[in-house]
Amino acid sequence: MEGRIIDVNGKKIYIEYNKSFINKPTIVFLHDSLGCTQLWRDFPAKLAEATQCNVLAYDRLGYGKSFPMSTHERKNDYMESEADHLNDLLNELDIKEAILFGHSDGGTIALITASKYPEKVKGTICEAGHIFVEDITVKGVSDALKAYEKTDLPERLRKYHGDKVEMMVKAWTEIWLSDHFRNWNIEYLLKNIISPLLFIQGEADVYGTLAQVEKTISRVSGSAEKFIIPNVGYTPHKEIPDVVLNKTTEFVKNCTVNISVCL
Repeated sequence: MEGRIIDVNGKKIYIEYNKSFINKPTIVFLHDSLGCTQLWRDFPAKLAEATQCNVLAYDRLGYGKSFPMSTHERKNDYMESEADHLNDLLNELDIKEAILFGHSDGGTIALITASKYPEKVKGTICEAGHIFVEDITVKGVSDALKAYEKTDLPERLRKYHGDKVEMMVKAWTEIWLSDHFRNWNIEYLLKNIISPLLFIQGEADVYGTLAQVEKTISRVSGSAEKFIIPNVGYTPHKEIPDVVLNKTTEFVKNCTVNISVCL
């Protein structure tokens, strides 16, 4: 997919948008805390081909090929703000039917978007998302920060994010390791999710327990399915891509059937 920079309410955002299929929804990919469009690799293209759906991937402000953040400081509701920005992006591209696929922070943003803008979201795939803060999450972020300080991680991240790396890492780690973020919780929003949900989680995820999955699927108002994978960690779509591709293809096809029935 060819990429380009667009202006969304004053924010210069890099997107890759493949709009090949008429009257089909768009699968929107939302990357993780240190991710970007490029790090999804060929997974979006493969899912587009398998489902015959359009695909949009984008870099949030401060990530990948998008413009830098104005500050590393984040408020507790920064992911809620990202959901609002995603809605603005969908409006800018005139996308009225979206199926969201979010990983980690992207998964959380997908859940929030589905709850706040249910008229646009026809299905949500949440992979390793969080709805509250756990001790394991704080430890995972702390370990990642140590790796950033003591290994070649900065150099590897710079390949994808350029000179934005330091601010990006600071923005992520400072909020998640702060005392005031320990009370962050979006469970109250989940009842507003009325479209189908698939929650994917590796049992060996170092950033979250299965409580994230169980509490999420128990609180949404639409149909919800969990896909728990033994011996897999934080990034199932990279660790076992074929398994995740097959499962998400099945889910997306069911969503598109439901959309057709409603038309």
